[in-house]
Amino acid sequence: MEIGIPREIYIDEKRVPLIPAGVHALTSIGNKVYVESKAGFECGYTDEDYRQAGAQIVFSHEEPFRRAELVVKINPPTLEESAHLREGLIHFSALQLGIGTREMLQKIRDLKVAAFGYELMQDKTGAYPVLVSMGEIAGGMLPQIAGRFLECGSGGRGICLSGAPGIPPANVVIIGAGVVGTAAARAFMGLGAQIMVMDVDKGKLRKLTDLYRNRMVTSMATPYNIEKFVKFADVLIGCVFTPGEKTPHVVTRSMVKKMKNKALIIDVSIDVGGCVETSHPTTHSNPVYVEERVIHYCVPNIPAAVSRSASYALSNVLLPFIEKVATHRLEGALKSYTYISKGLYSYGGRCVNQRVAHAFGWQYHSLAEIAGLKE
Repeated sequence: MEIGIPREIYIDEKRVPLIPAGVHALTSIGNKVYVESKAGFECGYTDEDYRQAGAQIVFSHEEPFRRAELVVKINPPTLEESAHLREGLIHFSALQLGIGTREMLQKIRDLKVAAFGYELMQDKTGAYPVLVSMGEIAGGMLPQIAGRFLECGSGGRGICLSGAPGIPPANVVIIGAGVVGTAAARAFMGLGAQIMVMDVDKGKLRKLTDLYRNRMVTSMATPYNIEKFVKFADVLIGCVFTPGEKTPHVVTRSMVKKMKNKALIIDVSIDVGGCVETSHPTTHSNPVYVEERVIHYCVPNIPAAVSRSASYALSNVLLPFIEKVATHRLEGALKSYTYISKGLYSYGGRCVNQRVAHAFGWQYHSLAEIAGLKE
């Protein structure tokens, strides 16, 4: 199969979906891989690294789309890139069509693009490998982000996360006890911060309590409890996520108004709409803004700041999916490895994701209905 890797053009995106080791794994079994020049530059991988891995370097942004049967990206197609999509293309990226535009989804459907979204892709155990790998990295990064924007020089409250003898540590409230929330809690706890974790799933809270008994406080994420605890937070972490859906605003503007002056909100859910009413997307170049006297950090691609580590992790989890599609072709892979179909948004010009179909008012079609495949 011919596989294309374009250079990312989304602002401040420095990751690449496949590192040279992943490309070598594909070319060594007979696939052709076209990598746009400098696609891995921000991760420390040169064009020569990819050549040695068996890739062919191309020098226009259009060429990986034009020459490949399967295109692998990080971010969804931009309006510019949508002009390069064509009928029958297989497209892997973090589509996030649950909050995407009707225009983009319509174009993908009209062109009969087989569109996979990383946020929906599941392995044979039912886990979400891309979300887990990026969530672990993002969660582990949050203390260093919080520490920077609590400093006076960044406009913060001027407090130390860990506290000091005779000085209490920072209060960190985490809404969401999934992969990101758990990784963040562990990382903040290692620095000595006071941790409160909230979730609607009592089982997740019980697991955290069993692992870190007496080292953090847990609470059910009811509106009453959220309002009660966020006003004491020096740092509020929002990491609420439902695959394929826009995140609800669990923290309202009125709650933000009651927070401490110069407190910090990190809305990790911003790539799926944000779970804080006052949030809107920012970039690594301009990561924060102040609203209601509270600093907001709302960068949707947090792991891009550690692009080499993040690209390594992405390559590891994406490679098994790409190998199966490349080896068995799409239809064969969907039949032989039925779990792969969970990551599809569209197939054969039909919307095969029920949540997205509902969100846009389109008819949902099952894979069994349109291609005789098991879902």
